[in-house]
Amino acid sequence: MPPPPPKPPKPQAKRIELARWLQQHPGVIGPPQCTALRAALAPISESYLRRLLRDSSATLHPLVEGTRQENLHELERTLLALLGEERRAARTLIIEAKQHARWALKKHPEKEEMILWMLTWLENPGIFPQWLAIRKEALRAQTQTTETA
Repeated sequence: MPPPPPKPPKPQAKRIELARWLQQHPGVIGPPQCTALRAALAPISESYLRRLLRDSSATLHPLVEGTRQENLHELERTLLALLGEERRAARTLIIEAKQHARWALKKHPEKEEMILWMLTWLENPGIFPQWLAIRKEALRAQTQTTETA
């Protein structure tokens, strides 16, 4: 009877392995490094690897960092960073983020504004920066109006 397969490493072990890998490979973590990392930490899901990388102090390429949704500032920063990247890869990341935001919408109504930003980026990335400036000004005006009412 063959021995049982080895147990997968515990999540903390993945963090330790990642920290070791990052020490040995300093610099920006781009798509090629992310592919190498995924192989080094296998088995690991892409979403969990992205979460670990975001929690680390590593500098991440926009296609590795993805679309951040902690707040509107982070969403703006990452959407603007993705404008300069390969369009198909960036669109894939934003579509995935939009789906996650839609799933979270019931518990987090603020995701509705984030979805609007992502949809606008997807519909016309070329005008997104200008649209975003106008949208943020409209949100500021709306906030000031509700505060004075």
